[in-house]
Amino acid sequence: MTWLMLIFAGLFETGGAIGLKYSEGFTRLIPSVFTIIGMIASFYFLSLALKGLPLGTAYAIWTGIGTVGTVALGMILFKEPVEIIRLICIGFIVIGIVGLKIVSSH
Repeated sequence: MTWLMLIFAGLFETGGAIGLKYSEGFTRLIPSVFTIIGMIASFYFLSLALKGLPLGTAYAIWTGIGTVGTVALGMILFKEPVEIIRLICIGFIVIGIVGLKIVSSH
């Protein structure tokens, strides 16, 4: 269950980061509200995951999910460059996330 909480935390982290772009520096009310809710939810689910996972592992995976999700959605929603080197780097992050999951004793 802690891994599921960590995945939720990472997904909300992605949503919060994307929301920052839409909020335009917290000048747009609705996107700002959703951004704040997403970030609070992200921290909440991370705190639940930390009850059963090591801090370093959980934090690295949480930020990794957020990074991969934000880069992918940036490419889709904001037409950010889709370059092979970016995709390779994201692949390394995914490998790191999977590796940490595999070696975790929890």
